Amino acid sequence: MIIFFIGGLFILIAIFWVTSYNGLIKYRNWVEESWAQIDVQLKRRFDLIPNLVETVKGYAKHEQETLSKVVELRNQITAPGNSRQEQIDANNELSGALRQLFALREAYPDLKANENFSMLQEELAGTENKIAYARQLYNKTVMEYNTKIESIPTNIVASVHHFTHRDMLETPKEERENVKVQF
Repeated sequence: MIIFFIGGLFILIAIFWVTSYNGLIKYRNWVEESWAQIDVQLKRRFDLIPNLVETVKGYAKHEQETLSKVVELRNQITAPGNSRQEQIDANNELSGALRQLFALREAYPDLKANENFSMLQEELAGTENKIAYARQLYNKTVMEYNTKIESIPTNIVASVHHFTHRDMLETPKEERENVKVQF
């Protein structure tokens, strides 16, 4: 009788272990998949930038500094060996440079009316929204994964199989500041 009890207990522990491990694998894969979604949107933005810069160049020849900064930051993103955090930091800087680029349209009325610029700006704005959504999805997925690896009893399985805590993406400090409106 005791053998059946021990055997049954062993089977229950094995089922729990396999189920927990498979659940952790699922969550880890969701984290990786949500990061890949961010990467897809960043690549889309990366591909749109040269077209936007070329369009602006035709109108704002003396705004070379802003254009050069956008291109430089774009190239930093794909530098070999960059970590996820370095990619995110470069993308955050690029977002600021793109805001400067779009501010140029106020100084150049012809640029504002240019159909190519408007179309590219809309594409880029849509891409920025998709990036924001992908970042939200990533953070939600990371939160669920981290909760899973920190919760009892799956934390035991997680520690044995070296599932590690993932960091969420944070909004850069500059973007948290209030927008100053002046009339």
